[in-house]
Amino acid sequence: MAEIDTQKQVYLFLHGKMDLKDKATNALTAKGFAVDKVTMASPAKVGEVGDYMAMLWMPPNPDHIKIQQITKVEEVEPEGMIGLWKGVSKDDIDTIPLG
Repeated sequence: MAEIDTQKQVYLFLHGKMDLKDKATNALTAKGFAVDKVTMASPAKVGEVGDYMAMLWMPPNPDHIKIQQITKVEEVEPEGMIGLWKGVSKDDIDTIPLG
């Protein structure tokens, strides 16, 4: 597993499970991320290379959070709910149980 830099931004993808936002945020802060570094992912704004994505996994009934590190960001035309994240490449680096 890659070492996680908890000072980087982490973009949280809830896949419509807004009721799990607090549980997911608590799991990320327990992992070491500062609460002010956890940002709700938006289709209109993506992170930078080196930032992280935290995804509730596996929809529709997630039981853990998949942590991915952004490795490349390409300019793309936004598409649907994915938006600009369509142009983001990432590597899986860790998982956290969803408490």
